Amino acid sequence: MNWNDACAELTTLASANAAVDVNGVEYDSRRVQRGDVFVAMRGGNADGNRYIDAALTQGAVAIITDSRDAFDRVRREHPAVGAALVQHGRRALAEISASVMGHPERRLALSAVTGTNGKTTTAFLLESMLRSAGRTCVLIGTVETHVGDEVRGSPHTTPESRDVLEIFGDGVKAGATEAVMEMSSHALDQERVWRLPVDVAIFTNLTQDHLDYHGTMENYFAAKAKLFAGVGTPPPRIAVLNADDFHFADFSEAARDSRLMTYAVSNHVAEYRVEDVQILPEETRFRWVTPGGSVPIRSPLTGRVNVYNLLAASCAALARGLTMEEIAVAAEGLKQVPGRFQVVPAGETGITVVVDYAHTDDALRNLIALARELVRDRGGRVITLFGCGGDRDRTKRSKMGRAASEGSDLVVLTSDNPRSEDPDAIITEVLTGARETSTDCIVEADRAAAISRAIHSAKRGDIVLLAGKGHEKVQILREKTVPFDDVVVAAGVLKEMACG
Repeated sequence: MNWNDACAELTTLASANAAVDVNGVEYDSRRVQRGDVFVAMRGGNADGNRYIDAALTQGAVAIITDSRDAFDRVRREHPAVGAALVQHGRRALAEISASVMGHPERRLALSAVTGTNGKTTTAFLLESMLRSAGRTCVLIGTVETHVGDEVRGSPHTTPESRDVLEIFGDGVKAGATEAVMEMSSHALDQERVWRLPVDVAIFTNLTQDHLDYHGTMENYFAAKAKLFAGVGTPPPRIAVLNADDFHFADFSEAARDSRLMTYAVSNHVAEYRVEDVQILPEETRFRWVTPGGSVPIRSPLTGRVNVYNLLAASCAALARGLTMEEIAVAAEGLKQVPGRFQVVPAGETGITVVVDYAHTDDALRNLIALARELVRDRGGRVITLFGCGGDRDRTKRSKMGRAASEGSDLVVLTSDNPRSEDPDAIITEVLTGARETSTDCIVEADRAAAISRAIHSAKRGDIVLLAGKGHEKVQILREKTVPFDDVVVAAGVLKEMACG
């Protein structure tokens, strides 16, 4: 594509024409190839303008920058190179990527999920429902990325716009007509999803998280609310909102320019709700009541939280044109999402071991409440293992300690990606909340040893919850990142126990 044509789609403060063809777009100078446009933008931790010379050495033929000094220097020292000065680097990255890649976002119907908890499961469920009805999809989320039948890793919940558009482009080539994305508050605030046209927007819930980044709950809400206003695009056609959430009214106002679909378990004013809920150890059943009638839903996913996830995904699937009958069929064939209430095979031990991503006090309460339901009839105990991440919101640590100890019979406190912080210091902060109850606590900073202690503390009929890391495959320490998988570690402990 000719640079001048590509540049015509940019919102620029100044630009310089150049007789060059551009082949691709990069924001990381290490990935630049000959013929690429390099977008140099200032970020929270680094300034991409420092790497313009490296990008030119790699073969960049055009530079987009948010620095006047950098723009002037490129024009002066490299007159044959295309150049553009922009106010917003991330917006420019989205605009030039879409232009060079031929606007794949315009060829996919995009459903986006935001919320503190439930984003991953809801996105997985919605994609599964769409696929069940014969549609080819792209899925971008925390656990993994799907391009048609291909499964890829996901380094970030919501990648940079250039990477999202590349995945969309691959999806279009694979015949995809639908895309489902998790949209994190960070991505919305940083405009990593700029100019992505969202057809259906889904709000799951809002509880405290990420205040290390947002500072206040008001800022956290404002970031998520951007999805419903449209990030450089018109508002979504349909907004699917959880009417049981405390912040429902605020999100209803934020989504006032979209058609609302409200769902709830408790709020009977909601259009889409449930009756006759049965939560069993092996499945969940309920009658889905809608303005167009009702249908029985049966799913292998269990727990009250998954009733909400199923409702959110079902409403979005209905908004995307599936029938209620197609949704009911799809629900019956749904598979467990990795790291979301994932049961580790325990052989003949009689112990249930579950790995879950719960990493907020609200998510912990929901997880423990589900576990309590499952052991109630067999007189078992709930043993909860968890930790709090380092270099993250410190104000939720004591709250998580309190939440775990209020609902559990035994709590095991350990580390969870301590990063630059001392794991023992983090645990001390968690203990201030845990000690507000009389529940017994075991403290073991070594996570592998803690998992072993938690499982060995269990008896037949008990449930052991390994919370916080879910699908993650590493433990991030101060000095290094090491391989670590709760599922693998737990399976090893259970195998040892089975061997005597």
